[in-house]
Amino acid sequence: MHEAAQTVFVVDDDAALRDALVTLLEAEGMACETYANAAAFLAGLAEWPPDASGCVVLDVRMPGPSGLDVQDDLNARGIDMPIIFVTGYGDVPSAVRAMKHGAVDFLSKPFDAQALLHRIGDALRTDAERRAGRCELARIRACAATLSPRERQVFERVAAGQANKSVAIDLGVSERTVEIHRSHVMKKMRVRSLADLVRLKLALDG
Repeated sequence: MHEAAQTVFVVDDDAALRDALVTLLEAEGMACETYANAAAFLAGLAEWPPDASGCVVLDVRMPGPSGLDVQDDLNARGIDMPIIFVTGYGDVPSAVRAMKHGAVDFLSKPFDAQALLHRIGDALRTDAERRAGRCELARIRACAATLSPRERQVFERVAAGQANKSVAIDLGVSERTVEIHRSHVMKKMRVRSLADLVRLKLALDG
């Protein structure tokens, strides 16, 4: 299920289609905002809250900037909200470009309402997963920031698979000292196993 705080942003110059989508989405309990063109949508970005969540249903061809231009603008701003493109033209090159630049789907008009709802549901779940991943990475970085320089050295080596004895030799300290630092690292990183510590290191490196 989608999150209650998520919004479906519809950008299309066809007023009848916008109205139909609002009716469809609100009947499914989804919040929806509509824009008649790309310029209005891009201008509205300034009013988005920092934690804006949802997906974008975006027409490819509109007066002024195209849907592909909007996608480029969102990518340049680092906004990775999932985009579902819709088009009244069988434009294969546009579809290929859109998908290569991160679109989650590309539908031709007229489209089946239930098919669109299914794709929007998938897009909202994708957005929720991305947001959860960003929150988890922020938490891991915050934990890592509490490590002392020496603890960071131990963390890097232990997570890379080095045994305590090897780490002690590398750092010129006793094995007991490494064990103490390793215990502190586990506590500060909020993990109980080496496998979890390795997972956090991979997340930081990713």
